[in-house]
Amino acid sequence: MISGADFADALDGHGFDFFAGVPCSLIEDLIATLETHPRLPYVATPREDVAVGMAAGAWFGGQRPAVLMQNSGLGTSLNALASLALMYGLPALLVVTWRGHGGKDAPEHVLMGEISPRLLELLGIPHRVLTADSLEADLAWAVSVMDRAMQPVALLVPPKIVETGKAHARSTSEGKRTAERAGPRRETALPQTLAPSLSRLDALAAARKPLGREPVLHANGYICRESFSLGDRPENFYMIGSMGLASAIGLGLTLAREETATVIFDGDGNLLMNLGILPLVAARAPRRLVHVVFDNEVYGSTGNQRTISAEVRLDRLADSAGYRSVAAVTKSADITEAVGAALASDGPHFILVKVTPEQTEAPRIPYTPNELRDRFRTSVG
Repeated sequence: MISGADFADALDGHGFDFFAGVPCSLIEDLIATLETHPRLPYVATPREDVAVGMAAGAWFGGQRPAVLMQNSGLGTSLNALASLALMYGLPALLVVTWRGHGGKDAPEHVLMGEISPRLLELLGIPHRVLTADSLEADLAWAVSVMDRAMQPVALLVPPKIVETGKAHARSTSEGKRTAERAGPRRETALPQTLAPSLSRLDALAAARKPLGREPVLHANGYICRESFSLGDRPENFYMIGSMGLASAIGLGLTLAREETATVIFDGDGNLLMNLGILPLVAARAPRRLVHVVFDNEVYGSTGNQRTISAEVRLDRLADSAGYRSVAAVTKSADITEAVGAALASDGPHFILVKVTPEQTEAPRIPYTPNELRDRFRTSVG
């Protein structure tokens, strides 16, 4: 069997330097080793698709990412893999534990165990089945294929391949030290009511004014198209699919490039699809992250159906989660001031921009996914 320490050392030896995922008992010793490793960061994510998004951001930041998940997480990650990692061509190693292997497991794992290899084949993700003697060869294969083909690859890990119960997870005090490094929170009274008067297009124009060369992750839908219509820049990454994951990509990027300010242009529908990102950002406490949410209370791309953000204030959720600073604004000058102040100070920062449902007809992004990938990674440098 492979010890958790040997598994981590092998991953390190093949250049993997960013890890995110949702735990599985079949690799508990690997995760425990990563949690206490002095150099290899492991981020425990609320969902597997968030880990796929974070891996994309880490790759943009120059790292070689691995996503750790149980095979049940393949179901959770299907859209993120199909319309983000595979569509854009983003290399990552998927370490997928194989619960239900051979039909021998708890009932909830049996079907997923049967179909896991076929799911990977259906997605077109090359994969191998890890054995106790094949780790080095399998990792060398993974690096070669993912870098050459520019796409994710997977290692399926059956039971009793990796040792369990011999390594110990980190103490909760480490999480407290992370929060302490973020510094004290800034207590700002949030307005009781917000009366939007600006269209999202005008609000985007105001939010863009303080920007220099900071990378900006744009949530999918009309946020991309309207921002593009105001002026394209190579530092803009436009999401075409994978609704809800712009924030995860931004978090992965800022953790990979801690001294580089990273901006997320998010939407209320996108954020509601990935609310787990709020406590995750607060827990990791990245200093240079600016999370701007344009909230028009509707799903604009599909016909202005209502979201629930009219009843639930997203800024209050971010405040409760523990962002270092939270602001809620509606006027052009206040938007520009809030973004500028966030860029100039330690965060993480959350800025809610309430806008009207008015939508501007804007052209689709003219670049291919591969073009968007390449120019953005080059701009991040």
